[in-house]
Amino acid sequence: MEDYQDLIVYQKAYQLAMDIFEESRKFPQEEKFSLTNQIRRSSRSICANFAETYRKRRYETHFVSKLSDSETENTETEVWLNFSKDCRYLPEEKYADFLLRNTEVGKMLWNMLSNPNKFI
Repeated sequence: MEDYQDLIVYQKAYQLAMDIFEESRKFPQEEKFSLTNQIRRSSRSICANFAETYRKRRYETHFVSKLSDSETENTETEVWLNFSKDCRYLPEEKYADFLLRNTEVGKMLWNMLSNPNKFI
């Protein structure tokens, strides 16, 4: 099996995290330790948890548990995207793009959670 970095779900999540980072650089300074930090952390955690997940794939219970963490961070990122849009820090077109891509990553993670034996 390939390395976690070769998987499309990881590549998409990583690129999304990098794009969120770039866009969040434009957020107001007063959000630095709240919204900006949170959206960066959760989007990066999708990737970090996924890497740990993939290393634990020999053990189904561990694999599913860590993959669930990655999926949970994906949902948290969605919430921070919503706040970013509603606080008018994220333009509507960027929000729509990020949300679509985040949903796609979430569906891929959910598919892995629903079919762990394909990855173990």
